[in-house]
Amino acid sequence: MSVGRAWIGAVAAAALAGVLLAAPWRVEHTGPDVELRGIAVRDEGHAWASGAKGTALRMRDGERWDAVTVPGGDDLDFRDVETPSAGGVVLMSAGAGDKSRIYVSADGGDHWTLAHTNPDAKGFYDAIAFFDEKVGLVIGDPVGGKFVVRKTEDGGATWGEVAGLEMPPALEGEGAFAASGTCLTALGGRGDAWFVTGGTRVGRVFHTTDRGKTWTVADSPVQGGSNASSGLFSVAFMDPLAGFVVGGDYKQATLAALNGARTEDGGKTWIAAPIGESGFYSAVRAVPLTNGELVAVGPTGSARSTDHGRTWTKVDPTPLNAAAFASPRAGWGAGPKGTVVRIR
Repeated sequence: MSVGRAWIGAVAAAALAGVLLAAPWRVEHTGPDVELRGIAVRDEGHAWASGAKGTALRMRDGERWDAVTVPGGDDLDFRDVETPSAGGVVLMSAGAGDKSRIYVSADGGDHWTLAHTNPDAKGFYDAIAFFDEKVGLVIGDPVGGKFVVRKTEDGGATWGEVAGLEMPPALEGEGAFAASGTCLTALGGRGDAWFVTGGTRVGRVFHTTDRGKTWTVADSPVQGGSNASSGLFSVAFMDPLAGFVVGGDYKQATLAALNGARTEDGGKTWIAAPIGESGFYSAVRAVPLTNGELVAVGPTGSARSTDHGRTWTKVDPTPLNAAAFASPRAGWGAGPKGTVVRIR
């Protein structure tokens, strides 16, 4: 069974264990009782959240969240949402075979088109990331022994194979986690992207410098263990050299184990950088327009670093699955029971 399939989301039970913090994150939305795992922020007035049971939430005025219906998506689990352009919205569902789909809207969510359905019966999509308004990638669990990469060059309207793809083989049991839409990240410029994996002896980081054609892979110091519930879950880069990865074991949310690592060479080598002594983190995000600020979130709360991930401080106990930022003043997180919080 792939790691993406293994992710079941039952991680909130120990969310507040041992945490005595005030809650600086402001809760803006709760319910319906679904797991929200996707979050995208365009600016201070526009953001999206997505999750199970076809849930898609839209914020257009900086304050109010409204439910949006995606035709044909009622039984889908929208694990990732992206806003590559001012009116463009891309929703990705995760699931076996044709349950992995990509929907797009060109008018801010008023109308939707089913742009792509996973053609692999054994496939499972994990995350989407865009380099710019047009070019993006979707990553899927291994099929035929290698991770799946598909690419769009028109803002998500169409998706196809990457010509001349060079991908290192996957290890036995290795997969990516469709836990927050952040197991894959991309930067503009020369075309760097990274994705992270688990389910095997060690969490690994895959890297491309040519927008998805050629990939290399490096081990991290975060152990994957021998089960499908542990490894690396999320990756963030502040620039082409400085990055951070987080993870752990989602079935043991308070386990004392290494849960973070940083790089200063674009992902060739990784340095252990624990976020406290224990805890599982499902997502890490770089905060734009800051000098190396990162926010990591998980079922036991959130932590913040202001020095590229070298040191961390616990800042909020609210259980979250994902977070996203457009600036220090435009940040939101999403989590269990339909929770959406504003992060500033």
